[in-house]
Amino acid sequence: MSDSCLSDTPVFWRDTAANTKRQCLLALLVLLAFTQSGCVHRRMTIRSIPAGALVKVDGDEIGYTPVSVDFTYYATREITLTKDGYETQTVMQKVKTPWYQVFPLDAVSDNLLPFEVTNRHDFTYQLQPKVVVPTEELLNRGNMLRNETQIGQ
Repeated sequence: MSDSCLSDTPVFWRDTAANTKRQCLLALLVLLAFTQSGCVHRRMTIRSIPAGALVKVDGDEIGYTPVSVDFTYYATREITLTKDGYETQTVMQKVKTPWYQVFPLDAVSDNLLPFEVTNRHDFTYQLQPKVVVPTEELLNRGNMLRNETQIGQ
């Protein structure tokens, strides 16, 4: 536009056009901010010594150690490890909430950060060898209990 056209345009229209451009630019920036926002990726890795134990988290089989699984909520999880020749181990494992996931900061870390945050939790458990009781000892214990019940003790 030439200067003569601008001088003929009412001031009201010039200000409205500039405001509209600003509002469109602001709306575009807000839209980009929300579409490019990051999130928190939560993942826990479970290991056992020795490796190769079947892992159940809250009753769901997730695989053999070492194994990783994504999760949504921080909580106390029931982790069960099973391996032939070893005692089955069940643990109530607390998965701690990091400071940036505490209300109200979690709204910022989950929705407004321009990058992804990865929150990893590693848990390692030592499995105990299964104690095998000799058959003779087991039979002796059974006979002792039977005798005690017959005597009335």
